[in-house]
Amino acid sequence: MRIAFYAPLKAPDHPVPSGDRLLARTFVAALRAAGHDVALASRLRTFEGRGDVVRQRRLAAVGAGLAQRLIRRWQRDPARAPQLWFTYHLYHKAPDPLGPIASQVLRIPYVVAEASFAPKQGAGRWAEGHASVEAALRAADAIVCVNPADVPMVDAVRDPAAARLVLPPFLDVAALAAAAHDPRARAAAAALAPAQDSPRLLTVAMMRPGDKLASYRLLAQALARLAATPWHLVVVGDGAARDEVRAALDALPRGRVVYAGVQPPDVVAALHAGADLFVWPAVAEVLGLAMLEAQACGVPVVAGRRPGSETMVEDGGSGLLVAPGDADAFAGAVDALLRDPARRRAQAERARVLARERHDLAAASAALGALLDRVLRARASWLR
Repeated sequence: MRIAFYAPLKAPDHPVPSGDRLLARTFVAALRAAGHDVALASRLRTFEGRGDVVRQRRLAAVGAGLAQRLIRRWQRDPARAPQLWFTYHLYHKAPDPLGPIASQVLRIPYVVAEASFAPKQGAGRWAEGHASVEAALRAADAIVCVNPADVPMVDAVRDPAAARLVLPPFLDVAALAAAAHDPRARAAAAALAPAQDSPRLLTVAMMRPGDKLASYRLLAQALARLAATPWHLVVVGDGAARDEVRAALDALPRGRVVYAGVQPPDVVAALHAGADLFVWPAVAEVLGLAMLEAQACGVPVVAGRRPGSETMVEDGGSGLLVAPGDADAFAGAVDALLRDPARRRAQAERARVLARERHDLAAASAALGALLDRVLRARASWLR
């Protein structure tokens, strides 16, 4: 079927890499693998992070206007009109002002993936975005949850007749493995981070203020406790908090940290494949798909215990999860795996198996395809 795809937080072709963009792209790939014709409906980014009500209302008005223009275009050319609208990732700071309008007028199913609903926002600076998300969830024919922490609140507001699918985070495991072993990607990775005698730790994360910076600072605190243990750290990422991140990590012993900057996906995959351990404290992290990419490349993970990391990392199997925000516990977990190569190898193999069996794009595509078929049949029955 023809699907209009929209991501109000960040379009799948947005120039700035992030886990959110990666998952948006992976959803598009999964829908296409299920045989659907997916087209980007709009690149309008509705994210408003300061609580500016005037700007929020302006974005909502722009979105409503765009929805009307899309509707008129598709009414003039029904052969290109979507048969289903699919919105990925909406929450109070990035609501969807297009999909509910377009799907209602065109009388097509409206499907939402990765929605977050927080009742405490109902009276805050994003109250209007919160109300918009609630209306969208109530209007949705189906909801796909990737973060299990979202399920209770989503279930509390969705139409009981709406289908709901809990889908583990996923990626194209085979494509990632192929990229990790591509000779050109491996050569680029080796040039960025030449081999050293010590075990290689890797982290992949944008350098943003807030939670990302807090994770980098906690990582620096933890690794400072391991100054006497051989290791070196390769950091992949960049961003507005670059100076603060470097100030934290540069306090570690000289020569221990290599900054690789932002790299294309194949080079990042090759850097994963060359690592001994992926390390990320995951302070307030929602998902953190880099942890899943690491495991798909056979790298065990040490991370903070969060609902998102718990969906991807099997504690004691494919890595170790520690109490969030605890630098001592994080350092202890890293130290334990650095001192036990056999355990690292066993966890690396379990990580590959886990990624292939639970988090591969093929399984997600099949589940999404079945869900959308069910939604279409229900809508066709309702319209008769």
